[in-house]
Amino acid sequence: MKLDDDDFILFGLLQRFAQDGAEIAERWKALAAKVHPDRFAADGAASQRLAMQWALRVNEAHQRLRDPLKRASYLCELRGAPIQANENTRMPAAFLMEQMEWRESLDEAKTSDAILAIDKQVADRERALLAQAGRQLDDEDDPAGAAESVRALMFLTRFRSDIDHRLDTLEHS
Repeated sequence: MKLDDDDFILFGLLQRFAQDGAEIAERWKALAAKVHPDRFAADGAASQRLAMQWALRVNEAHQRLRDPLKRASYLCELRGAPIQANENTRMPAAFLMEQMEWRESLDEAKTSDAILAIDKQVADRERALLAQAGRQLDDEDDPAGAAESVRALMFLTRFRSDIDHRLDTLEHS
């Protein structure tokens, strides 16, 4: 193991989007136990600092691998198609229209049932886009297409936050 190994190598996993969450968790626990700084308490300050670096590296990798959106984003980056969410906000016109319709519906929604109905539509779209990104990465060797799917998923994640905020506001009024 090297600190600069990619997350998949570090965890001993194939570099694929499709992963078993339980296996990721199992490998994280084993790695975290192996590099825990307490194991190196008697080895001096330098060994403990190195163990801290390893623990941080293992935890960062775990955060990326266990979250499907972060994992897809990371795979895009590894395959030469970084997300560049701040620089590249281009989206297909149909996706933007869908977003506008949902935003209008959310603005007009008066009840929690109406808001939850919108949330269900967005969640369904989110699942479909995540599956699409997985196919683009694992089956189609299309990291650029997957990067576009990931950027769309990031939009949906922000919109679902807005939905949650709107539900909270409705419940507390």
